[in-house]
Amino acid sequence: MGYRVAVVGATGNVGREMLNILAERKFPVSEVVALASSRSVGTELSFGDKRLKVKNLDDFDFSTCDFALMSAGSQVAKDWAPKIGAAGCIAVDNSSYWRYNSDVPLIVPEVNAHVLDTFLKDAHRKNIIANPNCSTAQLVVALKPLHDAATIKRVVVSTYQSVSGAGKEAVDELWDQTKGIFVNDRATPRKFTKQIAFNVIPHIDVFMEDGYTKEEWKMMVETKKILDPKIRLTATCVRVPVFVGHSEAVNIEFEKPISADEARDILREADGISVIDKREPGGYATPVEAAGEYDTYVSRIREDVTVENGLALWVVSDNLRKGAALNTVQILEALVARGLKPKAAS
Repeated sequence: MGYRVAVVGATGNVGREMLNILAERKFPVSEVVALASSRSVGTELSFGDKRLKVKNLDDFDFSTCDFALMSAGSQVAKDWAPKIGAAGCIAVDNSSYWRYNSDVPLIVPEVNAHVLDTFLKDAHRKNIIANPNCSTAQLVVALKPLHDAATIKRVVVSTYQSVSGAGKEAVDELWDQTKGIFVNDRATPRKFTKQIAFNVIPHIDVFMEDGYTKEEWKMMVETKKILDPKIRLTATCVRVPVFVGHSEAVNIEFEKPISADEARDILREADGISVIDKREPGGYATPVEAAGEYDTYVSRIREDVTVENGLALWVVSDNLRKGAALNTVQILEALVARGLKPKAAS
């Protein structure tokens, strides 16, 4: 007996990727329902070798579903996740709205799947699980095994984030500006604050009073909630003219000694990580290699001689996959592995 899964925001970049990954990983479904706003009703989407017609979110009865994968923005998450949870369906939300709620687990399965044990035992749970920010997800996958080995004190991270993290309009803007520049058209910003083609923009999300952007704040707070509240983290988040794939330059200070060779061996054995680290031209991962892949890639592993017990890493991942859709599906897989049965089997 399979699970009935609804995908909310199915017509967006991440929603489509959720459908792809459910099919690719052969998640045990009896039915998948694609949901969106009324203006998208009737749109056809691919699910494996099948075609799904989009249904209206406003009319859907979630009491018939086991899971709702949500990728429709914070306002929809705020309005709908409590209703979905109250209907007995577990909502896994990809927006930022529920991540910082103390009653809602924030999950990266390779890092803190054990939190789901408590979630399933809680008779008064909200039935809401949060997916982290895309830049946080790949970071904590790389940090977790190293933290277990040598205890991380401080992290300094600079991100190089692709435009797909800002949605389809952002992807279209990069494409249009890139083409336009070659024919001397003016690159007029719409989604971004400045020209994105052939440029980098050190500004993602809104500015906060302390000078950090909210994207940077998210990485700080989410890493503490997912991995360890004692870790100190500072981030600079930058949008770059790449279509898919986020990259991160990561500097880590540990409590205990750890060499680059030890770190490399630890990461090679860790779940969800591929180490590509040859000290030669091309011996590292870039967003081009990560696009379409499940793993988080770690390269350029080296000791930082300017601090005691320091390492530097280069971390790359497909932000639409590990940063969003894949992580969401992995949460479902972790729930199933812990014995959660389909409603139809109850």
